[in-house]
Amino acid sequence: MMISRRRFVVAGSAAIAGSLAMPRYLHAVPRGTFTPVRRNVGLYTDRGGTIGWLASADALVMVDSQFPDTVVPCRDGLRERSDHRLDRLINTHHHGDHTGGNAALAGEAVHIVAHRNVPDLQRAAAERSGGGEPTTADLTFEEHWEEEIGDEIVRLRYFGPAHTGGDAIVQFERADVVHMGDLVFNRIPPYIDVPGGASTEGWITVLEKAHETFSDSTVFVFGHGNPAFGVTGSRADLLVMRDFLSALIEHVRAGLGDGLAVDDIASIDRLPAFPDHFNPDRPTGLQGAIRAVHADLTRNP
Repeated sequence: MMISRRRFVVAGSAAIAGSLAMPRYLHAVPRGTFTPVRRNVGLYTDRGGTIGWLASADALVMVDSQFPDTVVPCRDGLRERSDHRLDRLINTHHHGDHTGGNAALAGEAVHIVAHRNVPDLQRAAAERSGGGEPTTADLTFEEHWEEEIGDEIVRLRYFGPAHTGGDAIVQFERADVVHMGDLVFNRIPPYIDVPGGASTEGWITVLEKAHETFSDSTVFVFGHGNPAFGVTGSRADLLVMRDFLSALIEHVRAGLGDGLAVDDIASIDRLPAFPDHFNPDRPTGLQGAIRAVHADLTRNP
């Protein structure tokens, strides 16, 4: 189904407005690139969070939608792999660089699926940024969602507040591929959305649960990554992310214990034990993460 120009413009305006507060990240592979991973499952990189896909003769699924101007070429490219209807569009969480293209696919996707907190988080973020009404999921889940689509089993899990208050882990069971959304920023400082329900300590727990749930044979897809490390990895990378978050918390707690102001605690660009976790395109990324952890640890219950 074709989307009208007016609808596309409105969708684009909302997505852009919703993304103004979002940081920009390095891309681990060139923009506009389709990368097969395993058994009809792959990823697409352009501007925004990594898109995952399942494309076969009897199934078409997309994980996240980036922005209107990037999701349309992704959808067009997937048509070359499958002429099946778009069975499901899955949102890993509410951020504009993962949901901004929802409206561009609303006329094609049979259903949009997300954790139950995501629609309200999308609306709240749009209101804060002055954006229009976002296109949100019409199917939501609380802890677990599962569906057989074509010859693949797609499972979504929610292990609790982490990067936001609605992060879904997407598993393509038979392919043994798992899309982590922004639960893993591979070797770059993460964005921690405290107003959006984030919990830094909860994030650590979620990564440990994911590590326990999947295996060493699982291929993981990450929302963002340092070019030197990429946006795919192994179960071990989940623990690297966990250890980085633990070090962030320890750094902030040490500063609080010394009575330092947040500006002083955040006056570094790298954690000593994690020199590779740096984004030259966003050199203040670690400072933003430290400030978010500080806000998380010091907010009133």
